[in-house]
Amino acid sequence: MTQSRVRFAILGFGHHAVRRLMPAFAKCELATLNGMWRRDQAAAVKNCAEYNIPHCFSTREALCSSPEIDVVFITSPDAMHRDDALLALQHRKAVLCEKPLAMNASEAAEITAAAKSSGRLFGVAQNFRFNRTLEWMRKQIAAGRIGKPQLAHAQYSYPGALAPRKWITDPTLACGGPIADVGVHCIDALRFVLGEDVKSVSTVAYKDEASGPVEAIASLQLEMTGGVYANVTASARGPYRTVVEVTGSNGALVAENGLTVDRPVQVVLRRAGEVVETVTLENMDGYTRMLDSFARSFQGAGSFASTDEDGIHNMKALDAAYASWRSGLRETL
Repeated sequence: MTQSRVRFAILGFGHHAVRRLMPAFAKCELATLNGMWRRDQAAAVKNCAEYNIPHCFSTREALCSSPEIDVVFITSPDAMHRDDALLALQHRKAVLCEKPLAMNASEAAEITAAAKSSGRLFGVAQNFRFNRTLEWMRKQIAAGRIGKPQLAHAQYSYPGALAPRKWITDPTLACGGPIADVGVHCIDALRFVLGEDVKSVSTVAYKDEASGPVEAIASLQLEMTGGVYANVTASARGPYRTVVEVTGSNGALVAENGLTVDRPVQVVLRRAGEVVETVTLENMDGYTRMLDSFARSFQGAGSFASTDEDGIHNMKALDAAYASWRSGLRETL
């Protein structure tokens, strides 16, 4: 028997949808894109025709109330996540929301409380949890192959001046600069591979003329559960680079380009400085795996890897990071 497809609609269609989500939906087995809405209606009509999206909704309300939609995928700017999610949940839709979940942990808690009250499935689009590199690292750490984790580092840098999302430096729309934009991916990646949570954060960061009121480059020192000390470094002023590495009492795992989805990634396991194992993994299906996983959870088969609790914890870590930058002190979650 052929399994019915779960009908998604994108609320806030933009560059991310074009670059990542449209190719991902095209390869999905269970998830299908059945509608979209964006503020620029002329652009919306063009997008729907170009990508053969059946329903081009004229308002957010029309999308969220449509019987043709099962899941609302929120990809709007950060400041709109709260209102968009609450609207979708009021209409009893399942919701998948882009990161960062909200502008702060208080808003995130309001969203997740509404999701629990509605009884509808809710998840955060931390797509890197569906990367094979992180899954492999998580398994090696859980199996004790590097001993007890002690130190960890995740870095994400990109040339922000070339980014098409012009709203990312507007604090009325964006939760922050690279700390919130990509640093949240690093925080979540470390939480995922280690199976630990953040206890406190100490931040140094700086602004420049191009970043305006938000940070341009930042370094976060994280105290985590399990006795792990971690660093997250995020930059909107460097070339594209992602790194994930964990050092344990008996070895180390290093993934240069660990969060990369555009080409094969090499992960190296070392002990006493010697290479023990090297694997090459593909992450190019990560977005597709995320969408199908949410669809599978919607159908009642399996659980989604990035929950509402994960979204709140990550937002608390971001709140602490920004509070530390302002205060110059270590801040607890």
